[in-house]
Amino acid sequence: MRNAPELMIVGAGGFARETAQAVAAINAVAVNTGRPIWRLLGFLDDDPLLHGRRVDGLPVIGGADLVESLPQAQLVVCVGNPRRYDTRMRIVERLGLPEERYATVVHPSAQISADSSIGPGSVILAQTVLTASVEVGAHVAVMPHAVLTHDVSASDFATIASGVRFGGGVSVGRGAYVGAGALIRENVKIGAWSMIGMGSVVLCDVPAAQVWVGNPARMLRDVDAAPGETAPENTDVEVKERLA
Repeated sequence: MRNAPELMIVGAGGFARETAQAVAAINAVAVNTGRPIWRLLGFLDDDPLLHGRRVDGLPVIGGADLVESLPQAQLVVCVGNPRRYDTRMRIVERLGLPEERYATVVHPSAQISADSSIGPGSVILAQTVLTASVEVGAHVAVMPHAVLTHDVSASDFATIASGVRFGGGVSVGRGAYVGAGALIRENVKIGAWSMIGMGSVVLCDVPAAQVWVGNPARMLRDVDAAPGETAPENTDVEVKERLA
């Protein structure tokens, strides 16, 4: 462990804790196979009330900006929830680090085909399946038991919640959030910064920056911008960023 590469997790909430458990599982498998392991240093979180505390046995060392004092450590940004699913992008942009500083964490129980690709900073949690020619971008969160079938693509900063099932050829736009248990028909395009409600069944394309829910899924409303903040930009449409 002393010579193992160092890793920091940005965030100390549920997603960060799940990622820490994935790292522990990677290390447990590596002990028996001789594969590389991580030396997980702990969490970085901007909440000062967490600094100096331990979360699941790991220290919260300080805020995210401490990455500059740990130049040898790689990191993954594990923040965001349905109400603030742009936060991962905001932190990555604020840190301004080169992509080689970011680790890619794949739980050992995930099934990843040899012709699939996963970008830097992305996290693939337990029992996820990428079947054939799947492209996962940078800083994508894929929660447990998601199934991405042939030719699915998930752009940077997308979030795929637990139990989501994609038909072949689905395209998930930048920063989009696909809620737990959603079913997405083959060849559907989900627009940037859109949100799919949990359990929804999506049978047609979803434009950027819209909330769709139901079975079959229909537009509920546009994604609302938080007061006093700037929405993320999209090449096709001005994207509003957060749910109220």
